[in-house]
Amino acid sequence: MSRKWTTAAVAVVLVTGGAAAFLLAGGLPETEGNGARASSAATTTTADVTRQTLIDKERHDGSLGYGDAVGLATRLSGTVTWLPAESATIKRGKPLYRLDNDPVVLLYGTLPAYRALSPGLDGPDVKQFERNLWALGYRGFTVDGDYTSSTAAAVEDWQEDLGLDETGTVELGRIVYATGAIRVADRSVEVGATAQPGTELLTTTGTGRVATVELEMSDQRLAKKGTKVDVTLPDGKAVTGHIIDVGTTIETADNPTEEDRTTINVTIGFDQAPQGLEEASVGVQFVASQRENVLTVPVNALLALAEGGYGLQIVDGAGSRIVAVETGLFADGRVEITGDGLTEGTKVGVPA
Repeated sequence: MSRKWTTAAVAVVLVTGGAAAFLLAGGLPETEGNGARASSAATTTTADVTRQTLIDKERHDGSLGYGDAVGLATRLSGTVTWLPAESATIKRGKPLYRLDNDPVVLLYGTLPAYRALSPGLDGPDVKQFERNLWALGYRGFTVDGDYTSSTAAAVEDWQEDLGLDETGTVELGRIVYATGAIRVADRSVEVGATAQPGTELLTTTGTGRVATVELEMSDQRLAKKGTKVDVTLPDGKAVTGHIIDVGTTIETADNPTEEDRTTINVTIGFDQAPQGLEEASVGVQFVASQRENVLTVPVNALLALAEGGYGLQIVDGAGSRIVAVETGLFADGRVEITGDGLTEGTKVGVPA
């Protein structure tokens, strides 16, 4: 989290007997909602040194939705006779659209369809297709990556149920693979349009809601895949998410004298998706730094020493004394400290 520096009040503490003098001056960092300061006012309260985990978070604006939409182009020719409604969910075995009233079907898999399938072929694309046939309830063949006559017989049954010609072969473009169910984001053409191979018919997204955040390159340290984040919804409720994808976008500058702008695109998934929201603006808290099991005090307990660095006023039964400390992470109004004789439970003065 970026911190501003401020000049604090000046105070002089004279400790006789030991003949030590401290000039307490400015230079303490401000944190959100709790600025550190040195004060000449008498100490009226004390606070305990605690041992805890400090987490420094940065908030960035984001958007709740379904992620980036991807265009879906046909590999066939014909007249568009049916398209699904916007926001419709398409699952395995269901039509994505119809050309000349014949369906193009969604199946699940990571390997794109790249050739027609027919008896005699073998390979991972055949096995992926056979797995889908089996999952849809068609049997009588072995899921082994070999397109046999038994596979062709199952395909004929599948084609009959879809209202297709029962050829036992699968033409290129008849099936489309996705890793799971998809959501229709928009229709790129109207029913009745003429389509050629390469014509975009739909844009689609995943079905799970995600939050997306655009970060500057200077914030790259925040974008670590798998890291947990807190997402604040419009109603103020906070939900936990985790970073599922990190990508970059380069925006080419219009003016040749200017540099291109590179941004980091962060996608955040949820274990339990927010309910009742389709799209909304959200706030995302990223973990900037974290220190576990460290000694901490309130930031405003710090005193800036004339010779440099910071100190604390230790309060005990014998009175009080000033000890020098080293500071670490500042977060949530507290600061990590180390110093001689400091232990959990030590009382420190907090200026009024």
